[in-house]
Amino acid sequence: MTIERDNCRLRRRGLMAGMAGIAFGPAVALAQAKPELPKIAIVYPGPREWATSRVEAVVSGLRASGFAPTQIDLSVRTTEGDPAQVAPMVAEAIDKGPAVLVAAGPNVLQAAMATGRNLPIVALDLESDPVASGMANSLARPGRNVTGLFMDFPNFTGKWIELLIESVPRPGRIGVLWDPATGSVQLDAAKRAATGANIEADVFEIRSRADMEGAVAGARNKAAQALLILSSPVVLANVKLLADLAIQHRLPAITLFPDFARTGGLMAYGPNLLTMYRQIGIMVGKILHGEKPGDVPIERPSKFELVVNQRAAEAIGLKIPLAVLLRADEVID
Repeated sequence: MTIERDNCRLRRRGLMAGMAGIAFGPAVALAQAKPELPKIAIVYPGPREWATSRVEAVVSGLRASGFAPTQIDLSVRTTEGDPAQVAPMVAEAIDKGPAVLVAAGPNVLQAAMATGRNLPIVALDLESDPVASGMANSLARPGRNVTGLFMDFPNFTGKWIELLIESVPRPGRIGVLWDPATGSVQLDAAKRAATGANIEADVFEIRSRADMEGAVAGARNKAAQALLILSSPVVLANVKLLADLAIQHRLPAITLFPDFARTGGLMAYGPNLLTMYRQIGIMVGKILHGEKPGDVPIERPSKFELVVNQRAAEAIGLKIPLAVLLRADEVID
């Protein structure tokens, strides 16, 4: 399948059984790319159909940095949300010898670090603390081979709790859905925020799609009045399922990803993903211009959006307060 846009051809090609990759290039096969073109590899852990807009945003950032699509050799591999495919796809991408690897998620970043290869990495990681984890010496001066965009969850998670308190009448207990593969930064922040608001929080692990139905049902059985779904690549790949399960169990739910609300969930509050991917492209451009990744400051997301789904609210018998609706960047009626 080929999509033509801005003289940049997007082509999908098989990478391994059941998976697919995406190759950008000036209407030529990847193997025919001129040697002098800088290679950029992206490994994306979500659904293939969502990768296109993210990759286009990266290309936009590269263009803003002075690199037209015809001046780069860009390959993209997607895992369709299957965690087992992350490590082999990262290894395959690195074996191609890219000038920069874009790690679009914590599991991709961890897999890249585990290879021990000291190549420049630009990460989009909404779940990890780069300094506490040892990937960077500081935000202003990472000092190693990793830079990128990272989320500040200790200061952010409280906003989810505040939105639930505003939207759900007296929520005394919530269910927290958490993917242990992302580490404890989000979970610890969520527990502190809930405790500070005098809310009991029951934690349910979701390591894969197979865990989700049991986790949401478990929250309902524990008399949770709302769901807080912490972010992870597994969550991103399954937002529609989680939205459907929350409605089925009549649970108001909030998470980071706007697509959760757009596919039927109640509410999402988080950074604008396309803005972040464009910034990733700009950071890649800096490295292609000669800056070392250790000298490119790590950034935080700067643009956030609140998406509220009124149809979901009606389906579970909830009336969203006008104050919340007025703050929303997008209301789905």
